[in-house]
This record gives sequence, structure tokens and C-alpha cells, in this order.
Amino acid sequence: MITEVQSWMVEQGLPMHYVEPVSLGIGLTVLLVLCWIGFYVAKHQVLNFVHKMVSKSANTWDDLLVQHNVFSRAAWLVPLTVLLVFSPILIRQYPLLLDGILIFAKVGLALQFARSVSALLNVTNSAFQESSKEKYLPLNATIQVLKLAVYLVAIILAISEVVNKSPIYLLSGLGALTAVLLLVFQDTIKGLVASIQISANKMVAPGDWIEMPQYGADGDVLEIALNTVKVQNWDNTVTTIPTYALISESFKNWRGMTASGGRRIKRCIQIDLSSIHFCSAELLEQLSKFELLQPYLQQKHEEVRAYNSQKGDQDESNPNLRKLTNIGTFRAYITAYLQNHPKVHPDMTCMVRQLKPSETGVSLELYFFSNDINWVNYEAIQADIFDHLFAIAPLFELRLFQNPTGYDWQQARR
Repeated sequence: MITEVQSWMVEQGLPMHYVEPVSLGIGLTVLLVLCWIGFYVAKHQVLNFVHKMVSKSANTWDDLLVQHNVFSRAAWLVPLTVLLVFSPILIRQYPLLLDGILIFAKVGLALQFARSVSALLNVTNSAFQESSKEKYLPLNATIQVLKLAVYLVAIILAISEVVNKSPIYLLSGLGALTAVLLLVFQDTIKGLVASIQISANKMVAPGDWIEMPQYGADGDVLEIALNTVKVQNWDNTVTTIPTYALISESFKNWRGMTASGGRRIKRCIQIDLSSIHFCSAELLEQLSKFELLQPYLQQKHEEVRAYNSQKGDQDESNPNLRKLTNIGTFRAYITAYLQNHPKVHPDMTCMVRQLKPSETGVSLELYFFSNDINWVNYEAIQADIFDHLFAIAPLFELRLFQNPTGYDWQQARR
């Protein structure tokens, strides 16, 4: 084609020293116009038509193709292909320039094809995350490894075109650099191994609440990538943890709590030792009005009456007689209160135990589970229960222990 154009320009009387530059300019202009037309048709005509078809489709996977720019990246393949096909036709008489353009086109095709494949892998990952119920498969890390492999292949092909060597020649050279590659990609290799172990052992998955104080992480796992794990803390900050750290260091995973439907409450009530005594008849009469205590008191009265009847002497001063204590009755009340509370999980451990006395009195530890794992609701349930117990303890003639305050000293002076 260039020869015909040059002959026509000579016939028109164009000086010979202008023929080659002008014909080259015409060839490059035609080539650029063809590339622009190809890109315009692919980007603004075909792509718009595809987007309309996708918007009308009932499927969701094709929406992911648009979201991850698969078609947009593929559209760039058209001008590069046009450049590769028409360059030998339009500028074949300029071998040096032609070689440069062909190298540019081939390198661009390799890299752009890698970007298109990377977008397809993103689509695969997103589709998997939306549809799969099993979150422990290390697909995210696998996708990143595949991306790395695709880009490495594209770079090797591009370099082979630039240096005009076979890709096999470059790959053989990489074998001698194995130690260097292992050093460069050691974090990637460790991350891949860690992600596989995390998946195989079901240690953690996106959405789990984990605590890892050594990295300042306390929140939900957003993403498990090849090299890092993203954790959104409760203050909405994001902490990144090396993936390998999840198998080399300890962390707490709250998934079991979430799956069980119950959240543990473990807290103590400190009782002043000097306020513990046997229940008087007046106190028992007052406590018998509590509906939650009536079954317990009736059972204990029968046990105490049966035991004391064997002792003969029913005088209250007899130390051998069995009596109820106010702290024991209070412990029984707490147990009944928790067992009848609508927000306490009925199928999980619920107990009230007495711990070793200390300088702060004797501790009654409440150990039970709420049936609402939502953090805000959980704190409200816990507060309501202990508010009630703090307020009702004086009715059992018990004093809650606390260190002296300024108010106590003021009262002592009066």
C-alpha cells in the first residue's frame, strides 16, 4: 500500500526527498485512525450494547463482569490487535520502526490480557463470596496467587519480545535465581501456606470476631488475603495482621459464641462478711413473700425440721440445730432469678458459686449466658440483672462490700 501511495505522490510531482517522510506520516496516521476507530467501536458501541443487555438480564454474575471492568479492560485489546495486524501492511518499508511498533503491540497485548484475566478472577472471587456457604476455602489467597502467576507470565512474555529471546530461555534463567526468588517472595509463600492451614483447620473466616492484642486487633475479620488479614475494630479502625501470624501466634476467635447463640456473663458480687448471719424467723417470714424463693424455702424448711427433730432440744440457742443463712438464701434467690429470667439462655450453664473469702469480703460469682449476643443488648441485660441484685441484697440483711469513700468518712464523724 505504501508503494502505491509513493508512486502516486511521485506522479503528482512531489520531490523525492519528501516522498518517504510524507508516506510514513500517512501510514502512521491511517494506523492511528484505525486503532482509534477500533477502540471507539469496542468501547462506546459494543460495550454500551453489552451493558444494556446486562442490565436487562436477571442473572447476577454478569453484573459482576461490569462491576469489575472486565469488558472495559477487554476493549483495550482491540486497538492493540489492530496495531499488530495493520502495522506490517501500512509501514512495512520501515523495518526498524515496524519492529518497535510490533514489540509495543505485543507487550501491550500481553499486559492487557493479564489485566483482563485478573478482572475475571475478581469476578470469580466475588461470585464465590456471594454464593458459597462455606467460607473457609482459601479462594481469596488462591486468586491472588493466580493473579501473581498470570502477571509473571505476561511479564516474561513481554521481556522475551523486547530482548527477542524465547520465553523458555528466560524461564531457564529463572531456575538459577530460585534462591533469590524465594527470598523476594518469602512473605507470599508463607502467606499461601498459612491461608491453606487456616482453611483446612477452620481457624478463622471473614465475619468472625477475633482478638489479637499484640497487633491491636479486636473486631470483625473483613478479608483474609494472601499476605494480610484485615480486621475492622469496634472503633471502626482497620488493623492489618500478617496472615502467617494467625498460625504462628495465639488469638481468640469468638465464632463459637456467635454460633451457640449465647454470650457468657461472669461477674462477682462482693458481700461484707460481717453481714452474714443465720436467718431469723422474722427474716424468713419476709423472704417467704418472694415467689421465686417459696419452693426453695418450703424444701429447706422440711429438711431443717426433719433434721432438727432428731436433736430433741428445739431451743434456738442449741448450736447443733440446723438453720438457714441469709447468704445461702440469697444465693438460692439469685439462682432462681436467673433460671426464670427471659434473657438468660436456658440450655447453657447457669450457676451461682461462692469463691474464697478475701480482704474484700466473700464473692458470689454469677456464671450464666445471655440469649442475645448483640453487644449493646448484652450489656443492657447484664446491667439490668446486677442492678436488681444490688438493690435487693439489703432485703436479705446483706451488705455489699466496697472500700470506704468520702461519704463514709463524713457519716463516721457525725
